[in-house]
Amino acid sequence: MRPPLMIFAAGLGTRMRPLTDTRPKPLIPVAGRSLLDRALDLGHQAGAARIVVNTHYLGAQVVQHLEGRDVALSPEPDLILDTGGGLRQALPLLSGSPVMTLNPDVVWTGPNVLSALQAGWDDDRMDALLALVPLARATARQGAGDFALDADGRVTRQGDFVYAGAQIIRTERLAEIPDRVFSLNRLWDLLIAEGRVHGLVHPGGWCDVGYPAAIPLAEALLRG
Repeated sequence: MRPPLMIFAAGLGTRMRPLTDTRPKPLIPVAGRSLLDRALDLGHQAGAARIVVNTHYLGAQVVQHLEGRDVALSPEPDLILDTGGGLRQALPLLSGSPVMTLNPDVVWTGPNVLSALQAGWDDDRMDALLALVPLARATARQGAGDFALDADGRVTRQGDFVYAGAQIIRTERLAEIPDRVFSLNRLWDLLIAEGRVHGLVHPGGWCDVGYPAAIPLAEALLRG
Protein backbone atom coordinates (compact mmCIF):
# COMPACT_ATOMS: atom_id res chain seq x y z
CA MET A 1 0.00 0.00 0.00
CA ARG A 2 1.49 3.31 -1.13
CA PRO A 3 -1.12 6.05 -0.67
CA PRO A 4 -0.67 9.57 -2.03
CA LEU A 5 0.51 12.27 0.37
CA MET A 6 -0.90 15.73 1.05
CA ILE A 7 1.47 18.22 2.72
CA PHE A 8 -0.26 21.23 4.27
CA ALA A 9 1.77 24.32 3.39
CA ALA A 10 -0.90 27.03 3.09
CA GLY A 11 -1.00 28.36 6.66
CA LEU A 12 -0.33 31.93 7.73
CA GLY A 13 2.32 30.97 10.29
CA THR A 14 1.15 33.61 12.75
CA ARG A 15 2.84 31.95 15.74
CA MET A 16 6.15 32.01 13.88
CA ARG A 17 6.24 35.79 13.41
CA PRO A 18 8.40 37.76 12.79
CA LEU A 19 10.14 34.99 10.80
CA THR A 20 7.04 34.56 8.64
CA ASP A 21 6.70 38.25 7.81
CA THR A 22 8.70 37.67 4.63
CA ARG A 23 8.60 33.92 4.02
CA PRO A 24 6.06 31.13 4.51
CA LYS A 25 6.61 28.90 7.53
CA PRO A 26 7.31 25.72 5.48
CA LEU A 27 10.39 27.41 3.99
CA ILE A 28 11.95 28.27 7.35
CA PRO A 29 15.20 26.32 7.77
CA VAL A 30 15.90 24.00 10.67
CA ALA A 31 19.49 22.71 10.87
CA GLY A 32 20.11 23.98 7.35
CA ARG A 33 17.12 22.36 5.64
CA SER A 34 13.64 23.80 5.18
CA LEU A 35 10.68 22.30 6.97
CA LEU A 36 9.03 21.62 3.62
CA ASP A 37 12.05 19.74 2.28
CA ARG A 38 12.14 17.64 5.44
CA ALA A 39 8.49 16.76 4.90
CA LEU A 40 9.13 15.91 1.26
CA ASP A 41 12.02 13.67 2.33
CA LEU A 42 9.65 11.67 4.54
CA GLY A 43 7.18 11.30 1.70
CA HIS A 44 9.74 10.17 -0.85
CA GLN A 45 11.40 7.75 1.57
CA ALA A 46 7.99 6.25 2.37
CA GLY A 47 7.25 5.69 -1.32
CA ALA A 48 4.24 8.02 -1.54
CA ALA A 49 2.38 7.35 -4.78
CA ARG A 50 2.05 11.09 -5.38
CA ILE A 51 2.78 14.21 -3.35
CA VAL A 52 0.50 17.26 -3.33
CA VAL A 53 1.33 20.55 -1.58
CA ASN A 54 -1.27 23.26 -1.01
CA THR A 55 -0.35 26.96 -1.04
CA HIS A 56 -1.82 30.24 0.13
CA TYR A 57 0.30 32.59 2.26
CA LEU A 58 3.30 33.79 0.21
CA GLY A 59 2.47 30.88 -2.04
CA ALA A 60 4.63 32.11 -4.92
CA GLN A 61 7.70 31.36 -2.82
CA VAL A 62 6.55 27.77 -2.29
CA VAL A 63 5.83 27.40 -6.01
CA GLN A 64 9.30 28.69 -6.88
CA HIS A 65 10.91 26.42 -4.27
CA LEU A 66 9.22 23.36 -5.79
CA GLU A 67 9.87 24.26 -9.42
CA GLY A 68 11.12 21.28 -11.40
CA ARG A 69 10.16 18.73 -8.77
CA ASP A 70 7.62 15.97 -9.15
CA VAL A 71 5.12 17.61 -6.78
CA ALA A 72 1.56 18.66 -7.62
CA LEU A 73 0.30 22.02 -6.35
CA SER A 74 -3.15 22.81 -4.96
CA PRO A 75 -3.32 26.62 -4.75
CA GLU A 76 -5.80 28.37 -2.47
CA PRO A 77 -5.31 31.92 -3.76
CA ASP A 78 -8.41 33.68 -2.48
CA LEU A 79 -9.25 31.93 0.77
CA ILE A 80 -7.31 29.63 3.05
CA LEU A 81 -9.44 26.50 3.34
CA ASP A 82 -8.01 24.97 6.55
CA THR A 83 -6.97 21.34 6.65
CA GLY A 84 -10.33 19.78 5.84
CA GLY A 85 -11.26 22.17 3.08
CA GLY A 86 -7.74 22.09 1.69
CA LEU A 87 -7.69 18.30 1.57
CA ARG A 88 -11.07 18.15 -0.11
CA GLN A 89 -10.03 20.64 -2.79
CA ALA A 90 -6.90 18.59 -3.49
CA LEU A 91 -8.72 15.24 -3.88
CA PRO A 92 -8.70 15.30 -7.72
CA LEU A 93 -4.90 15.54 -7.57
CA LEU A 94 -4.56 12.82 -4.93
CA SER A 95 -6.67 10.29 -6.85
CA GLY A 96 -7.72 7.69 -4.35
CA SER A 97 -8.57 6.97 -0.76
CA PRO A 98 -7.12 6.57 1.79
CA VAL A 99 -4.48 9.30 1.66
CA MET A 100 -1.62 10.30 3.91
CA THR A 101 -1.41 13.85 5.25
CA LEU A 102 1.55 15.58 6.85
CA ASN A 103 2.06 18.88 8.64
CA PRO A 104 5.51 20.21 7.70
CA ASP A 105 6.03 22.28 10.87
CA VAL A 106 7.30 19.24 12.79
CA VAL A 107 10.72 17.65 13.15
CA TRP A 108 10.98 13.89 13.70
CA THR A 109 13.71 11.47 14.72
CA GLY A 110 13.48 7.70 14.70
CA PRO A 111 11.62 5.61 12.12
CA ASN A 112 9.88 7.24 9.17
CA VAL A 113 6.42 8.01 10.50
CA LEU A 114 4.73 7.65 7.11
CA SER A 115 6.24 4.20 6.57
CA ALA A 116 5.11 3.22 10.06
CA LEU A 117 1.56 4.39 9.35
CA GLN A 118 1.46 2.34 6.14
CA ALA A 119 2.69 -0.74 8.00
CA GLY A 120 0.11 -0.22 10.75
CA TRP A 121 -2.89 0.39 8.49
CA ASP A 122 -5.72 -2.15 8.72
CA ASP A 123 -8.25 -1.70 5.93
CA ASP A 124 -10.95 -3.64 7.75
CA ARG A 125 -10.82 -1.80 11.08
CA MET A 126 -9.69 1.72 10.23
CA ASP A 127 -10.95 4.82 8.52
CA ALA A 128 -8.09 6.86 10.01
CA LEU A 129 -4.77 6.07 11.66
CA LEU A 130 -3.21 9.03 13.47
CA ALA A 131 0.41 9.34 14.52
CA LEU A 132 0.55 10.29 18.19
CA VAL A 133 3.23 11.20 20.73
CA PRO A 134 2.83 11.20 24.51
CA LEU A 135 2.49 14.74 25.84
CA ALA A 136 5.53 14.13 28.06
CA ARG A 137 7.68 13.60 24.94
CA ALA A 138 6.15 16.35 22.80
CA THR A 139 9.02 18.84 22.57
CA ALA A 140 7.92 22.49 22.31
CA ARG A 141 4.25 21.55 22.52
CA GLN A 142 2.11 24.32 23.97
CA GLY A 143 -1.12 23.25 25.64
CA ALA A 144 -2.74 19.98 26.66
CA GLY A 145 -2.97 16.65 24.89
CA ASP A 146 -5.49 15.85 22.17
CA PHE A 147 -6.46 12.20 22.44
CA ALA A 148 -6.59 9.05 24.52
CA LEU A 149 -6.10 5.46 23.33
CA ASP A 150 -8.14 2.48 24.48
CA ALA A 151 -6.84 -1.07 24.84
CA ASP A 152 -7.60 -1.79 21.17
CA GLY A 153 -5.75 1.29 19.94
CA ARG A 154 -8.89 3.30 19.21
CA VAL A 155 -8.73 7.07 19.60
CA THR A 156 -11.07 9.13 21.76
CA ARG A 157 -11.01 12.84 22.48
CA GLN A 158 -9.10 14.32 25.43
CA GLY A 159 -6.10 12.57 26.88
CA ASP A 160 -2.34 12.64 27.17
CA PHE A 161 -1.46 11.97 23.55
CA VAL A 162 -0.71 14.74 21.06
CA TYR A 163 -1.62 14.48 17.39
CA ALA A 164 1.81 14.43 15.79
CA GLY A 165 0.84 15.89 12.41
CA ALA A 166 0.80 12.73 10.26
CA GLN A 167 -1.98 10.30 9.40
CA ILE A 168 -3.62 7.98 6.91
CA ILE A 169 -7.30 8.77 6.43
CA ARG A 170 -10.20 7.84 4.17
CA THR A 171 -11.62 10.87 2.43
CA GLU A 172 -15.08 9.76 1.29
CA ARG A 173 -16.97 11.42 4.15
CA LEU A 174 -15.49 14.84 3.44
CA ALA A 175 -18.43 15.15 1.05
CA GLU A 176 -20.82 15.22 4.04
CA ILE A 177 -19.39 18.48 5.42
CA PRO A 178 -21.19 21.46 3.84
CA ASP A 179 -18.71 24.22 4.70
CA ARG A 180 -15.99 25.27 2.32
CA VAL A 181 -13.54 26.13 5.11
CA PHE A 182 -13.19 23.55 7.89
CA SER A 183 -10.68 21.61 9.96
CA LEU A 184 -10.05 17.89 9.66
CA ASN A 185 -11.30 17.75 13.24
CA ARG A 186 -14.78 17.70 11.68
CA LEU A 187 -13.99 14.52 9.77
CA TRP A 188 -12.24 12.95 12.76
CA ASP A 189 -15.33 13.47 14.89
CA LEU A 190 -17.50 11.63 12.35
CA LEU A 191 -15.09 8.71 12.29
CA ILE A 192 -14.37 8.64 16.05
CA ALA A 193 -18.10 8.32 16.70
CA GLU A 194 -18.03 5.05 14.78
CA GLY A 195 -14.90 3.71 16.48
CA ARG A 196 -12.96 3.84 13.21
CA VAL A 197 -10.04 6.08 14.26
CA HIS A 198 -6.93 4.39 15.63
CA GLY A 199 -3.66 5.76 16.93
CA LEU A 200 -0.03 4.80 16.33
CA VAL A 201 2.48 6.02 18.93
CA HIS A 202 5.69 7.33 17.35
CA PRO A 203 8.66 5.89 19.28
CA GLY A 204 11.20 8.51 18.24
CA GLY A 205 11.72 12.17 18.95
CA TRP A 206 9.23 14.86 17.92
CA CYS A 207 9.24 18.65 18.06
CA ASP A 208 6.49 21.12 17.18
CA VAL A 209 8.29 23.85 15.21
CA GLY A 210 5.45 26.31 15.53
CA TYR A 211 7.16 29.39 16.98
CA PRO A 212 10.69 30.85 16.83
CA ALA A 213 11.91 29.56 20.21
CA ALA A 214 11.14 26.00 19.07
CA ILE A 215 13.79 26.09 16.31
CA PRO A 216 16.83 25.59 18.60
CA LEU A 217 14.91 22.84 20.43
CA ALA A 218 14.29 21.08 17.12
CA GLU A 219 17.93 21.45 16.11
CA ALA A 220 19.05 20.00 19.44
CA LEU A 221 16.70 17.05 18.92
CA LEU A 222 18.19 16.40 15.49
CA ARG A 223 21.72 16.54 16.89
CA GLY A 224 20.71 13.88 19.41
